[in-house]
Formats: sequence, C-alpha cells, structure tokens
Amino acid sequence: MTLTAARGRARQARKAGQARQATGWRPPATAYGLGLAAAGVAAAWTIHRLFPAVPLLTAAVVLGIVAAHLPGARGLVRGVCRAGLSFAGKRLMRLGIVLLGLKLSLDDVLGLGWATVAMVLGVVAATFCGTWWLGRRMGLRGDQPLLIATGYSICGASAIGAVSEVSDSDERDVATSVALVTLCGTLAIAVLPLLQHPLGLDDAAFGRWVGASVHDVGQVVATAQTAGPAALGDAVLVKLVRVALLAPLVAALATAVRVRAKGARATGTEADGSEAEGARATEPRAEGTRAAEPRATEPRVEEARAAEPRAVGARAEGATRRRPPLVPLFVLGFLAMTALRSTGILATAALDAAATAQELLLAAALFGLGSAVHLPSLSRTGARVAALGLCAWVVIAGASYGGVLLTT
Repeated sequence: MTLTAARGRARQARKAGQARQATGWRPPATAYGLGLAAAGVAAAWTIHRLFPAVPLLTAAVVLGIVAAHLPGARGLVRGVCRAGLSFAGKRLMRLGIVLLGLKLSLDDVLGLGWATVAMVLGVVAATFCGTWWLGRRMGLRGDQPLLIATGYSICGASAIGAVSEVSDSDERDVATSVALVTLCGTLAIAVLPLLQHPLGLDDAAFGRWVGASVHDVGQVVATAQTAGPAALGDAVLVKLVRVALLAPLVAALATAVRVRAKGARATGTEADGSEAEGARATEPRAEGTRAAEPRATEPRVEEARAAEPRAVGARAEGATRRRPPLVPLFVLGFLAMTALRSTGILATAALDAAATAQELLLAAALFGLGSAVHLPSLSRTGARVAALGLCAWVVIAGASYGGVLLTT
C-alpha cells in the first residue's frame, strides 16, 4: 500500500507540474516578430543618422527585404516571427497613417492656392487611372495594378498599406508593390535634382514638381532639400495635399468593395435558387429512389436536412462579418487628426512627438512588409512590374511638370 501510494503521489506531482507548465505565462504569438521589427527600425534609424540622404522608411524596407533572404534570419522571418511581422505591416501601418493626418492642416492647403490644388488633383487622377489601366493591360497578378497605381499617385508605401486593408490584398502583392514604389522613389532622390536646371525650374517650382511627383514624404524631403528651404517648403505642402487625397480614395474603394460583395451575394442567391428549382424538378425520381432504400438511411437524410439551414445561416453570418466598412476607422482617424491640427490647439512639442511616433510606426510597418518580399517569386513577374513602374514614373513626372508650368 505504501508503494502504491507513493506512485500515486508521483503521478499527481507530474500532472500538477504539467498543469503549471500549461497555465504558465507565454509571450504572445506576435512578440517575436514585433521584436524583430523593432530591431530593424533601430538599424534603419542608425543608417539614417550615419547617412542622412537615406530616408528612414527606405532603409526600413530594404532591411526587411534583406532579413527575408539572409540564411540566418530567413527561418525566423518565415517561421516564428511571421505573425508579428504581419501584425506590424497591417496594424502599425494603420496607426502610422492616423498620425500622418497631424502633418496637414486646412490653412496649409488654402495657402497653396486653388490652382495648385487643382493641379495636384489632375496629376493624381491621371497617374492613378493611367497606371491602373496599364497594369491590367499588362496582365499583372492580383491587386498589383491597383496597389502600384495608389502608391505612385498618393503617398507611396503608406497609401499601398491603406488600400490593401480595404481590398484585402494578398501580402505578396502588397510587398511587391511596396518594393517597386520604394525603389523608384529612392531613385528620384538622385535623378530629379539633376533635372532642375535643364528643365528651367526655379527653386519654388522645383519644390512643387518634387511634391507632386515623388511618392513618399521622406523621399520628397530628401529630394527637395537639395534646392534649399524655399523648394523644401513648397514640396512638403504639395505632397501633403496628395496625402489628403488618401482618405477619399480609400473611402471610394471601400464603397466599391462593398457594392461588389453585395452583387456577389445576390448572384449566389440566384444560383442557389436555380439549383433548388432543379432539385425540385427531379424530386419525383428521387422519391422513387428513396422508396427503394432501406429505412435505416432516413435518419441520416433528416440530419442533413436539419443541418442545412444552420450551414446557410453560418455562411450568411460569415459574409456579414467580412463586409468592409463604408469608411475604414483608420481613415476617419486620419481625418480627425487633420481637423485637430487645423484647430491650432496642439503645441509644437506634441506635433514633433507625434511626427516621431508616426515615422517609427511606419518604419516598423515597412520592415514587416519588406520581409514578405520573395525575390525568386518577384523575378518571375519582375520585367512586367518594372515596366509598369517605369511607365508610371514617366506619367507622374510628366504630368507634374506640365502642371507646374501651367500654375507658375
């Protein structure tokens, strides 16, 4: 009895230890990926401090791509860190876009004049529609034409992240589009300053051209500062007008997705109805078949019939949950931050802190998106993607140059 009791106590101790291990604290699934993203942001910030001409966001994207292909880090990026990196690419991107609204005020927009605002609207519309149409004609996969058109016409990777949220785009399409837009925006830092004097642009006109044609805010700053403070001020203002167009564009796309989903549900209902009619038309023959079957199969048939309404209800409930909102919350947050900035009640220190937080959040998000780039897969469609990027770059640079000449 003593030996049996000792064995029983040992078994209980093992079970208690397993229970404590099972109920012990474990880090969230996203912790490892977020830690890697934080390390990537720190490395990007260091590169930016050592080489100020390299924007923080550009460095973050490049480091994410490098991490996804390094032999030592590749396993972590695709394995235990994947959940956290995806979280950074989506959730942190939304927060960064919300804070981006604090960089824009209505007074800044009105100070540019209606002619410049109209020019920006025309450039954005021409670039977006032309790039989207050309990408579809070239047969690019998935949402790549839409995402590339958005990135080139609005504000680079931030716009791609915002649109991908409402279009539910594939992560690989998002990563490819971000890599292309980042590459072209980085090239603009070196190419556009060389064209200022050959194109006959003074400093202010050059700044407006840069603000209307370069994709990311950081790239705009890096390009325009080569021509002095006058060019930098006009470039940032024009760029922020483009950023303001992100909200109506995302709202319009969310409405389109909602209408398309409603049409798909209506088509599915009609298909179900036609199938039901066909089933009723063949019912007499089915009755004869059931009459010849053993009675033991009838409970199974009844169970299937009873479960059918529940399955239909579950599908309908799932479709309702997947219905995109008319205006995403982060877009409303962006507009709210713009309205708050327009009131003038925020101190300069608060705006500076928000700008720093916004840049760090976007850097973490872009590191996460960059880590999803798979160069071997990108090489299979790289020629067409690169051709679309080059054409879109020519379109937005040419349209912006013409608009600046008309409004100067």
